[in-house]
Amino acid sequence: MTTWRPARPSAAEREPRPVADYLDEVTRSLGAPRAQLLAAVFTRWEALVGPEIAAHAQPRSLRRGVLVVSADQPAWAAQLRYMASDLLARIQAETDSREISEIQIRVGVPAPSEGSARGRRRGRL
Repeated sequence: MTTWRPARPSAAEREPRPVADYLDEVTRSLGAPRAQLLAAVFTRWEALVGPEIAAHAQPRSLRRGVLVVSADQPAWAAQLRYMASDLLARIQAETDSREISEIQIRVGVPAPSEGSARGRRRGRL
């Protein structure tokens, strides 16, 4: 009977790698951009687009260069569609990345951000 033994890793495989390296591999396999870009867009949304827009629209997905944004009202969706190229340029400049090439606007109720008045009124926090 033979005993199973793990393959011996190369010297490069034994060296510790930053978790971000693994996250980037996972996000790429899902068709998403670098993990750092995802974090920048989804966690810094208000800083990227401003508080007025962030109060009415939230990013929903980012895949294969397309950022899908959900607006809470049709009027806001129309306004954001009109502003899409400016928003795209601002996001690209702030994230120093051209991985996002298109913004699609959809109408739907954005999930309230943590700590927002909207979330407290609906009892979600």
